[in-house]
Amino acid sequence: MRSFGRWLARQGAGTVVAVVAVGAAGLVPAAAATGPVSATPAAGTPQLVSTATTEQIRQLVDCGGTMYAVGTFTSISGWNGTAIQTVTRNNIFSFSDTAPYMVSTWAPDVNGTVNSIAFNNGNCSDAYIGGHFTTVGTTAAKNIAEIDTTAGAVVPGFQDNASGAVNTLLAVNGHLLAGGSFKGINGSKTDPYYASLSPTTGKDDGYLALSVSGNYVYPHVKTNNTQIYNQQLSPNGSDVLVEGTFTSVGGLPRQQIFMLGLGASSGTVTPWTSTEFNQFCAVNRPFYIQAAAWSPDGSEVYIATTGKNPDGWTHTFPLTGLCSVVAAFPATQGPVTHDWVNYTGCDSLYSVAADTSAVYVGGDERWADNASGCNHPGTGSVPAQGLGGFTPGATGGALLENTGGTAGLYSRARGEGADDMLLTSTGLWIASDNLGGSASCGGVSGHAGLCFLPYS
Repeated sequence: MRSFGRWLARQGAGTVVAVVAVGAAGLVPAAAATGPVSATPAAGTPQLVSTATTEQIRQLVDCGGTMYAVGTFTSISGWNGTAIQTVTRNNIFSFSDTAPYMVSTWAPDVNGTVNSIAFNNGNCSDAYIGGHFTTVGTTAAKNIAEIDTTAGAVVPGFQDNASGAVNTLLAVNGHLLAGGSFKGINGSKTDPYYASLSPTTGKDDGYLALSVSGNYVYPHVKTNNTQIYNQQLSPNGSDVLVEGTFTSVGGLPRQQIFMLGLGASSGTVTPWTSTEFNQFCAVNRPFYIQAAAWSPDGSEVYIATTGKNPDGWTHTFPLTGLCSVVAAFPATQGPVTHDWVNYTGCDSLYSVAADTSAVYVGGDERWADNASGCNHPGTGSVPAQGLGGFTPGATGGALLENTGGTAGLYSRARGEGADDMLLTSTGLWIASDNLGGSASCGGVSGHAGLCFLPYS
Protein backbone atom coordinates (compact mmCIF):
# COMPACT_ATOMS: atom_id res chain seq x y z
CA MET A 1 0.00 0.00 0.00
CA ARG A 2 1.22 3.50 -0.74
CA SER A 3 1.84 5.80 2.18
CA PHE A 4 -1.15 7.62 3.64
CA GLY A 5 0.59 10.93 2.95
CA ARG A 6 0.36 10.46 -0.82
CA TRP A 7 -2.75 12.49 -1.53
CA LEU A 8 -4.84 10.93 -4.25
CA ALA A 9 -7.39 13.59 -5.08
CA ARG A 10 -9.29 13.60 -8.33
CA GLN A 11 -12.29 15.27 -9.76
CA GLY A 12 -14.57 12.50 -10.87
CA ALA A 13 -12.02 9.77 -10.35
CA GLY A 14 -13.64 6.72 -11.79
CA THR A 15 -15.91 8.89 -13.93
CA VAL A 16 -17.68 6.56 -16.29
CA VAL A 17 -17.13 8.54 -19.47
CA ALA A 18 -15.82 11.72 -21.07
CA VAL A 19 -17.22 14.91 -19.65
CA VAL A 20 -19.15 17.45 -21.69
CA ALA A 21 -20.84 20.71 -20.79
CA VAL A 22 -24.55 20.37 -20.05
CA GLY A 23 -26.24 23.65 -19.15
CA ALA A 24 -25.67 24.87 -15.63
CA ALA A 25 -24.69 21.48 -14.37
CA GLY A 26 -21.10 21.96 -15.48
CA LEU A 27 -19.09 18.92 -16.47
CA VAL A 28 -21.47 15.97 -16.63
CA PRO A 29 -20.70 12.47 -17.96
CA ALA A 30 -21.78 11.66 -21.52
CA ALA A 31 -22.77 8.27 -22.92
CA ALA A 32 -20.10 5.58 -22.79
CA ALA A 33 -18.97 3.41 -25.67
CA THR A 34 -19.60 -0.33 -25.52
CA GLY A 35 -16.77 -2.18 -23.83
CA PRO A 36 -14.81 -3.76 -22.53
CA VAL A 37 -11.74 -1.80 -23.52
CA SER A 38 -8.83 -3.46 -25.27
CA ALA A 39 -6.10 -5.06 -23.18
CA THR A 40 -3.46 -3.60 -25.55
CA PRO A 41 -2.42 0.01 -24.89
CA ALA A 42 -2.29 2.66 -27.57
CA ALA A 43 1.25 3.56 -28.61
CA GLY A 44 2.76 7.02 -28.35
CA THR A 45 1.09 8.38 -25.22
CA PRO A 46 3.29 10.65 -23.05
CA GLN A 47 5.14 9.11 -20.14
CA LEU A 48 7.06 10.05 -17.03
CA VAL A 49 10.81 10.11 -17.35
CA SER A 50 12.42 7.63 -14.98
CA THR A 51 14.53 9.26 -12.30
CA ALA A 52 16.03 8.29 -8.98
CA THR A 53 12.88 9.71 -7.36
CA THR A 54 9.50 8.12 -7.90
CA GLU A 55 7.21 10.40 -9.89
CA GLN A 56 3.46 10.09 -10.22
CA ILE A 57 0.45 11.25 -12.21
CA ARG A 58 -2.45 11.58 -9.77
CA GLN A 59 -5.37 12.83 -11.86
CA LEU A 60 -6.42 13.10 -15.49
CA VAL A 61 -9.19 15.39 -16.80
CA ASP A 62 -10.25 15.88 -20.42
CA CYS A 63 -11.52 19.28 -21.57
CA GLY A 64 -12.16 20.28 -25.18
CA GLY A 65 -9.98 17.57 -26.69
CA THR A 66 -7.03 18.28 -24.41
CA MET A 67 -6.02 15.99 -21.57
CA TYR A 68 -4.71 17.64 -18.42
CA ALA A 69 -2.49 15.65 -16.06
CA VAL A 70 -1.41 16.66 -12.57
CA GLY A 71 0.68 15.09 -9.84
CA THR A 72 4.26 15.01 -8.69
CA PHE A 73 6.76 15.01 -11.54
CA THR A 74 9.43 17.12 -13.23
CA SER A 75 9.75 15.90 -16.81
CA ILE A 76 7.65 14.28 -19.52
CA SER A 77 8.59 12.38 -22.65
CA GLY A 78 6.21 12.81 -25.56
CA TRP A 79 5.58 13.89 -29.14
CA ASN A 80 6.26 17.59 -29.77
CA GLY A 81 5.01 17.71 -33.36
CA THR A 82 8.31 16.66 -34.87
CA ALA A 83 9.85 14.00 -32.66
CA ILE A 84 9.72 12.39 -29.25
CA GLN A 85 11.28 14.82 -26.82
CA THR A 86 11.79 15.13 -23.07
CA VAL A 87 10.50 18.42 -21.68
CA THR A 88 10.44 19.97 -18.23
CA ARG A 89 6.97 20.01 -16.70
CA ASN A 90 6.65 20.69 -13.01
CA ASN A 91 3.63 18.82 -11.62
CA ILE A 92 1.20 19.71 -14.42
CA PHE A 93 1.06 19.32 -18.21
CA SER A 94 -1.37 18.87 -21.09
CA PHE A 95 -1.50 16.91 -24.32
CA SER A 96 -3.88 16.05 -27.14
CA ASP A 97 -6.33 13.29 -26.24
CA THR A 98 -6.01 11.75 -29.72
CA ALA A 99 -3.02 10.29 -31.57
CA PRO A 100 -0.24 11.32 -31.83
CA TYR A 101 -0.96 12.67 -28.29
CA MET A 102 1.19 15.77 -28.77
CA VAL A 103 2.45 17.37 -25.56
CA SER A 104 1.59 21.08 -25.52
CA THR A 105 3.94 23.93 -24.66
CA TRP A 106 1.74 24.82 -21.67
CA ALA A 107 3.92 24.78 -18.55
CA PRO A 108 2.45 26.57 -15.48
CA ASP A 109 5.43 25.53 -13.28
CA VAL A 110 3.83 24.68 -9.93
CA ASN A 111 6.36 24.32 -7.12
CA GLY A 112 4.62 21.48 -5.27
CA THR A 113 2.25 18.58 -5.67
CA VAL A 114 -0.92 19.17 -7.66
CA ASN A 115 -3.63 16.75 -6.54
CA SER A 116 -6.62 17.88 -8.56
CA ILE A 117 -7.67 19.94 -11.58
CA ALA A 118 -11.20 21.03 -12.52
CA PHE A 119 -12.99 23.06 -15.18
CA ASN A 120 -16.15 25.10 -14.69
CA ASN A 121 -19.16 24.48 -16.95
CA GLY A 122 -17.09 23.30 -19.91
CA ASN A 123 -14.92 26.44 -19.95
CA CYS A 124 -11.50 25.12 -20.97
CA SER A 125 -9.86 28.56 -20.94
CA ASP A 126 -9.22 28.46 -17.19
CA ALA A 127 -8.51 25.61 -14.79
CA TYR A 128 -8.73 25.33 -11.03
CA ILE A 129 -5.91 23.43 -9.34
CA GLY A 130 -5.56 22.17 -5.78
CA GLY A 131 -2.73 20.50 -3.96
CA HIS A 132 0.17 21.30 -1.68
CA PHE A 133 2.13 24.18 -3.23
CA THR A 134 3.04 27.81 -2.61
CA THR A 135 3.68 29.30 -6.06
CA VAL A 136 2.55 28.99 -9.66
CA GLY A 137 5.31 30.43 -11.80
CA THR A 138 6.46 33.50 -9.91
CA THR A 139 3.05 34.17 -8.33
CA ALA A 140 2.30 33.20 -4.74
CA ALA A 141 -0.63 30.80 -4.42
CA LYS A 142 -1.12 28.52 -1.43
CA ASN A 143 -2.65 25.12 -2.22
CA ILE A 144 -5.38 26.42 -4.57
CA ALA A 145 -5.44 28.65 -7.64
CA GLU A 146 -7.19 29.44 -10.91
CA ILE A 147 -4.82 29.42 -13.88
CA ASP A 148 -5.32 30.11 -17.57
CA THR A 149 -4.71 27.28 -20.02
CA THR A 150 -2.88 29.45 -22.54
CA ALA A 151 0.05 30.88 -20.62
CA GLY A 152 -0.41 29.05 -17.33
CA ALA A 153 -0.60 32.30 -15.36
CA VAL A 154 -2.59 32.71 -12.16
CA VAL A 155 -5.96 34.36 -12.86
CA PRO A 156 -6.31 37.48 -10.70
CA GLY A 157 -9.48 37.90 -8.67
CA PHE A 158 -9.79 34.28 -7.57
CA GLN A 159 -8.61 33.87 -3.97
CA ASP A 160 -5.73 31.43 -3.59
CA ASN A 161 -5.04 30.54 0.02
CA ALA A 162 -5.93 27.28 1.76
CA SER A 163 -4.50 26.50 5.20
CA GLY A 164 -3.86 22.85 4.31
CA ALA A 165 -3.67 20.59 1.31
CA VAL A 166 -6.52 20.66 -1.20
CA ASN A 167 -7.11 17.07 -2.25
CA THR A 168 -10.06 17.28 -4.62
CA LEU A 169 -11.91 19.85 -6.72
CA LEU A 170 -15.23 19.50 -8.54
CA ALA A 171 -17.03 22.28 -10.41
CA VAL A 172 -20.78 21.75 -10.65
CA ASN A 173 -23.94 23.88 -10.75
CA GLY A 174 -22.02 27.13 -10.39
CA HIS A 175 -20.08 25.92 -7.35
CA LEU A 176 -16.50 24.77 -6.90
CA LEU A 177 -16.53 21.98 -4.31
CA ALA A 178 -13.13 21.81 -2.60
CA GLY A 179 -12.10 19.05 -0.22
CA GLY A 180 -8.92 18.48 1.71
CA SER A 181 -7.18 18.74 5.05
CA PHE A 182 -7.57 22.53 5.27
CA LYS A 183 -9.36 24.17 8.20
CA GLY A 184 -9.66 27.51 6.46
CA ILE A 185 -9.85 28.39 2.78
CA ASN A 186 -9.75 31.79 1.10
CA GLY A 187 -10.60 33.65 4.27
CA SER A 188 -13.36 31.33 5.51
CA LYS A 189 -13.21 28.95 8.45
CA THR A 190 -16.92 28.21 8.29
CA ASP A 191 -16.58 24.97 6.32
CA PRO A 192 -13.36 23.16 7.22
CA TYR A 193 -12.32 20.18 5.09
CA TYR A 194 -15.14 20.56 2.53
CA ALA A 195 -16.27 23.94 1.21
CA SER A 196 -18.22 25.34 -1.71
CA LEU A 197 -16.45 28.23 -3.40
CA SER A 198 -17.51 30.80 -5.95
CA PRO A 199 -15.76 29.91 -9.24
CA THR A 200 -15.32 33.66 -9.81
CA THR A 201 -13.93 34.84 -6.48
CA GLY A 202 -12.86 31.66 -4.70
CA LYS A 203 -14.74 32.76 -1.61
CA ASP A 204 -17.05 30.46 0.35
CA ASP A 205 -20.50 30.82 -1.24
CA GLY A 206 -22.41 29.15 1.61
CA TYR A 207 -23.76 26.25 -0.45
CA LEU A 208 -22.22 23.68 1.93
CA ALA A 209 -22.55 23.68 5.72
CA LEU A 210 -21.72 20.08 6.62
CA SER A 211 -19.55 20.42 9.75
CA VAL A 212 -17.34 17.51 8.67
CA SER A 213 -15.60 16.09 11.75
CA GLY A 214 -14.14 13.02 13.42
CA ASN A 215 -11.53 10.38 12.72
CA TYR A 216 -11.20 6.60 13.03
CA VAL A 217 -10.50 5.33 16.54
CA TYR A 218 -9.92 1.71 17.51
CA PRO A 219 -7.17 -0.13 19.45
CA HIS A 220 -3.64 0.59 18.17
CA VAL A 221 -4.90 2.46 15.10
CA LYS A 222 -2.43 4.65 13.22
CA THR A 223 -2.92 8.38 13.73
CA ASN A 224 -5.44 9.73 11.23
CA ASN A 225 -6.98 13.16 10.85
CA THR A 226 -10.22 14.52 9.44
CA GLN A 227 -10.04 15.17 5.72
CA ILE A 228 -11.98 14.99 2.46
CA TYR A 229 -10.02 12.95 -0.03
CA ASN A 230 -11.96 12.27 -3.23
CA GLN A 231 -15.32 12.91 -4.93
CA GLN A 232 -17.26 11.73 -8.00
CA LEU A 233 -20.22 13.32 -9.76
CA SER A 234 -23.20 11.13 -10.69
CA PRO A 235 -24.10 10.61 -14.37
CA ASN A 236 -27.15 12.89 -14.07
CA GLY A 237 -25.24 15.55 -12.13
CA SER A 238 -27.54 15.43 -9.10
CA ASP A 239 -25.34 13.67 -6.51
CA VAL A 240 -21.70 13.40 -5.49
CA LEU A 241 -19.92 10.53 -3.77
CA VAL A 242 -17.37 11.80 -1.23
CA GLU A 243 -14.61 9.77 0.46
CA GLY A 244 -12.40 10.66 3.40
CA THR A 245 -11.72 10.47 7.11
CA PHE A 246 -14.76 11.53 9.15
CA THR A 247 -17.42 10.19 11.50
CA SER A 248 -20.02 12.96 11.22
CA VAL A 249 -21.18 14.85 8.14
CA GLY A 250 -24.16 17.19 8.10
CA GLY A 251 -25.03 16.01 11.60
CA LEU A 252 -25.35 12.40 10.45
CA PRO A 253 -23.07 9.46 11.28
CA ARG A 254 -20.95 8.64 8.23
CA GLN A 255 -17.62 6.87 7.79
CA GLN A 256 -15.35 6.35 4.76
CA ILE A 257 -17.91 7.57 2.18
CA PHE A 258 -21.15 9.53 1.92
CA MET A 259 -23.47 10.75 -0.83
CA LEU A 260 -24.09 14.47 -1.23
CA GLY A 261 -27.36 15.57 -2.82
CA LEU A 262 -26.99 18.72 -4.93
CA GLY A 263 -30.09 20.73 -4.09
CA ALA A 264 -30.96 24.05 -5.66
CA SER A 265 -29.96 26.10 -2.61
CA SER A 266 -27.68 23.76 -0.66
CA GLY A 267 -25.84 20.45 -0.72
CA THR A 268 -27.10 17.94 1.85
CA VAL A 269 -26.12 14.45 2.94
CA THR A 270 -28.51 11.86 1.49
CA PRO A 271 -29.89 8.78 3.33
CA TRP A 272 -27.61 6.48 1.30
CA THR A 273 -25.32 4.61 3.71
CA SER A 274 -24.22 1.16 4.85
CA THR A 275 -23.17 -0.31 8.17
CA GLU A 276 -20.43 -2.09 6.19
CA PHE A 277 -18.65 1.27 5.87
CA ASN A 278 -18.30 1.36 9.67
CA GLN A 279 -16.06 -1.71 9.78
CA PHE A 280 -12.34 -1.27 10.45
CA CYS A 281 -9.34 -2.63 8.55
CA ALA A 282 -5.70 -3.11 9.59
CA VAL A 283 -4.51 -0.63 12.21
CA ASN A 284 -2.11 1.11 9.82
CA ARG A 285 -4.84 1.57 7.18
CA PRO A 286 -7.80 3.24 8.89
CA PHE A 287 -9.03 5.10 5.78
CA TYR A 288 -9.60 2.50 3.08
CA ILE A 289 -12.43 3.49 0.68
CA GLN A 290 -10.18 5.72 -1.39
CA ALA A 291 -12.08 5.69 -4.69
CA ALA A 292 -15.58 5.16 -6.04
CA ALA A 293 -17.43 5.20 -9.36
CA TRP A 294 -21.01 5.27 -10.60
CA SER A 295 -22.51 2.86 -13.08
CA PRO A 296 -23.42 4.64 -16.35
CA ASP A 297 -27.12 4.64 -15.40
CA GLY A 298 -26.43 5.80 -11.84
CA SER A 299 -28.05 2.75 -10.24
CA GLU A 300 -24.88 1.25 -8.73
CA VAL A 301 -21.90 2.52 -6.78
CA TYR A 302 -18.57 0.72 -7.10
CA ILE A 303 -15.83 1.16 -4.50
CA ALA A 304 -12.12 0.36 -4.60
CA THR A 305 -10.40 -0.10 -1.27
CA THR A 306 -7.13 -0.56 0.56
CA GLY A 307 -7.02 -1.83 4.15
CA LYS A 308 -5.18 -5.17 3.79
CA ASN A 309 -7.31 -7.26 6.18
CA PRO A 310 -10.12 -6.77 8.72
CA ASP A 311 -9.19 -5.38 12.12
CA GLY A 312 -8.62 -8.24 14.55
CA TRP A 313 -8.36 -10.78 11.72
CA THR A 314 -7.49 -14.26 13.01
CA HIS A 315 -5.93 -15.47 9.73
CA THR A 316 -8.96 -17.51 8.78
CA PHE A 317 -10.53 -17.73 5.33
CA PRO A 318 -12.54 -16.77 3.41
CA LEU A 319 -11.90 -13.08 3.98
CA THR A 320 -14.83 -10.89 5.01
CA GLY A 321 -15.54 -7.17 5.04
CA LEU A 322 -14.44 -4.47 2.62
CA CYS A 323 -10.68 -4.45 3.09
CA SER A 324 -8.71 -4.56 -0.20
CA VAL A 325 -11.68 -5.24 -2.44
CA VAL A 326 -13.74 -4.00 -5.33
CA ALA A 327 -17.40 -4.01 -4.36
CA ALA A 328 -20.79 -2.98 -5.71
CA PHE A 329 -23.59 -1.31 -3.76
CA PRO A 330 -27.03 -0.17 -4.93
CA ALA A 331 -27.32 3.62 -5.17
CA THR A 332 -30.83 3.60 -3.69
CA GLN A 333 -31.52 6.13 -0.95
CA GLY A 334 -31.44 4.54 2.47
CA PRO A 335 -29.40 1.83 4.21
CA VAL A 336 -27.87 -0.60 1.69
CA THR A 337 -25.76 -3.77 1.65
CA HIS A 338 -23.32 -4.89 -0.99
CA ASP A 339 -24.44 -6.62 -4.18
CA TRP A 340 -21.06 -8.29 -4.58
CA VAL A 341 -17.48 -8.15 -3.29
CA ASN A 342 -14.30 -9.39 -4.97
CA TYR A 343 -11.10 -9.77 -2.93
CA THR A 344 -7.51 -9.08 -4.04
CA GLY A 345 -6.10 -11.05 -1.11
CA CYS A 346 -4.82 -8.08 0.95
CA ASP A 347 -3.45 -5.94 -1.92
CA SER A 348 -4.60 -2.35 -2.32
CA LEU A 349 -6.87 -0.84 -4.96
CA TYR A 350 -6.76 2.93 -5.56
CA SER A 351 -8.97 3.58 -8.58
CA VAL A 352 -12.17 2.34 -10.20
CA ALA A 353 -14.22 3.16 -13.31
CA ALA A 354 -17.21 1.55 -15.00
CA ASP A 355 -18.89 1.30 -18.38
CA THR A 356 -21.90 -0.82 -19.32
CA SER A 357 -19.82 -3.96 -19.76
CA ALA A 358 -17.14 -3.86 -17.08
CA VAL A 359 -15.95 -2.44 -13.77
CA TYR A 360 -12.24 -1.62 -14.02
CA VAL A 361 -9.92 -1.37 -11.01
CA GLY A 362 -6.28 -0.43 -10.58
CA GLY A 363 -3.83 -0.55 -7.71
CA ASP A 364 -0.87 -2.63 -6.65
CA GLU A 365 -2.89 -5.86 -6.68
CA ARG A 366 -1.58 -9.23 -7.83
CA TRP A 367 -4.77 -11.33 -7.85
CA ALA A 368 -8.55 -11.26 -8.03
CA ASP A 369 -11.11 -13.82 -6.84
CA ASN A 370 -8.77 -14.22 -3.88
CA ALA A 371 -10.92 -14.46 -0.74
CA SER A 372 -8.86 -17.47 0.34
CA GLY A 373 -5.44 -15.80 0.31
CA CYS A 374 -3.62 -12.90 1.93
CA ASN A 375 -0.35 -11.94 0.25
CA HIS A 376 -0.47 -15.29 -1.51
CA PRO A 377 -2.76 -16.79 -4.17
CA GLY A 378 -5.53 -18.72 -2.47
CA THR A 379 -7.74 -21.43 -3.91
CA GLY A 380 -9.62 -20.15 -6.94
CA SER A 381 -7.58 -16.96 -7.31
CA VAL A 382 -6.73 -15.51 -10.72
CA PRO A 383 -3.68 -13.39 -11.62
CA ALA A 384 -4.63 -9.72 -12.11
CA GLN A 385 -1.46 -7.66 -11.86
CA GLY A 386 -2.06 -3.97 -11.35
CA LEU A 387 -5.31 -3.92 -13.32
CA GLY A 388 -8.56 -5.88 -13.48
CA GLY A 389 -11.98 -5.96 -15.08
CA PHE A 390 -15.14 -7.39 -13.52
CA THR A 391 -18.68 -8.12 -14.62
CA PRO A 392 -20.93 -5.31 -13.38
CA GLY A 393 -24.18 -7.27 -12.82
CA ALA A 394 -25.98 -7.27 -9.50
CA THR A 395 -24.79 -10.83 -8.86
CA GLY A 396 -21.51 -10.38 -10.73
CA GLY A 397 -18.07 -9.53 -9.46
CA ALA A 398 -16.37 -12.31 -11.40
CA LEU A 399 -13.18 -11.42 -13.21
CA LEU A 400 -14.07 -11.16 -16.90
CA GLU A 401 -11.44 -13.77 -17.69
CA ASN A 402 -13.64 -16.29 -15.91
CA THR A 403 -16.70 -15.37 -17.97
CA GLY A 404 -15.23 -15.56 -21.45
CA GLY A 405 -14.10 -11.94 -21.67
CA THR A 406 -10.67 -10.52 -22.44
CA ALA A 407 -10.20 -8.48 -19.29
CA GLY A 408 -8.22 -11.25 -17.62
CA LEU A 409 -5.45 -10.26 -19.99
CA TYR A 410 -5.30 -6.79 -18.43
CA SER A 411 -2.08 -6.00 -16.62
CA ARG A 412 0.26 -3.17 -15.80
CA ALA A 413 3.44 -2.79 -13.81
CA ARG A 414 2.23 -2.56 -10.23
CA GLY A 415 4.52 0.27 -9.10
CA GLU A 416 2.97 2.03 -6.13
CA GLY A 417 -0.47 1.68 -7.69
CA ALA A 418 -2.78 3.11 -10.37
CA ASP A 419 -4.04 6.32 -8.77
CA ASP A 420 -6.66 7.40 -11.28
CA MET A 421 -8.85 6.04 -14.07
CA LEU A 422 -10.76 8.17 -16.56
CA LEU A 423 -13.13 6.58 -19.05
CA THR A 424 -13.85 8.66 -22.14
CA SER A 425 -15.89 7.79 -25.21
CA THR A 426 -12.72 6.40 -26.78
CA GLY A 427 -11.30 4.31 -23.97
CA LEU A 428 -9.77 4.04 -20.52
CA TRP A 429 -6.94 6.31 -19.36
CA ILE A 430 -4.91 5.07 -16.37
CA ALA A 431 -2.66 7.30 -14.27
CA SER A 432 0.12 5.76 -12.18
CA ASP A 433 3.81 6.12 -11.33
CA ASN A 434 7.32 5.05 -12.28
CA LEU A 435 8.42 3.37 -9.05
CA GLY A 436 11.58 1.35 -9.73
CA GLY A 437 11.31 2.08 -13.44
CA SER A 438 7.75 0.75 -13.74
CA ALA A 439 6.75 1.40 -17.34
CA SER A 440 4.71 -1.47 -18.74
CA CYS A 441 1.00 -1.73 -19.48
CA GLY A 442 -0.56 -4.74 -21.14
CA GLY A 443 2.90 -6.26 -21.36
CA VAL A 444 4.14 -3.32 -23.48
CA SER A 445 6.88 -1.00 -22.22
CA GLY A 446 6.91 2.76 -22.69
CA HIS A 447 3.95 3.63 -20.46
CA ALA A 448 5.52 4.99 -17.28
CA GLY A 449 2.80 6.78 -15.36
CA LEU A 450 0.25 6.81 -18.19
CA CYS A 451 -1.58 4.15 -20.20
CA PHE A 452 -4.53 4.35 -22.61
CA LEU A 453 -6.64 1.27 -23.40
CA PRO A 454 -8.92 2.07 -26.36
CA TYR A 455 -12.34 0.70 -27.19
CA SER A 456 -12.20 -1.62 -30.20
